[in-house]
Amino acid sequence: MSNSFVKAPAQASAKVYFVLGDRIERRARLHGTWLNIFDITVAPGNGTPLHRHASPEVFRIIEGRLAFRRATETGLEEFEATAGDIVRIEANQAHAYSNPGPDAAVFSAIVDSDMADFLEAAGSQEAPKVTPSAETMERMKAAANAHGITILAA
Repeated sequence: MSNSFVKAPAQASAKVYFVLGDRIERRARLHGTWLNIFDITVAPGNGTPLHRHASPEVFRIIEGRLAFRRATETGLEEFEATAGDIVRIEANQAHAYSNPGPDAAVFSAIVDSDMADFLEAAGSQEAPKVTPSAETMERMKAAANAHGITILAA
């Protein structure tokens, strides 16, 4: 029997980005594969607009709670996920999340290379001090268009 566990050392210089106020830290990128893992911190009241893209995603809530919206065959499903919950987003499934709680929420996201490239292109190295500027929104929209992400509602 093979042991498939691989211990990856903590990255002393992990890349950190801020996209629409979310703090995004790359935890793993397995070169030669599609696999990327990010830890995402969502401030109270923050979140993403309803959007869709060709790649699936898997989220594991680590701290706090997130309110999700995702399209299903019967309409828009709304639910909350808390620490320990796993949320799967199918390819091309419209979805959004927000933090309704008083504290930051943290989740790990398993995403493909295209989504990882989008996060890097849309991200800023500096944490936003106020709501996103027009320049930040334009950078995010341009990155979304370049990486096949459709923003459905802001």
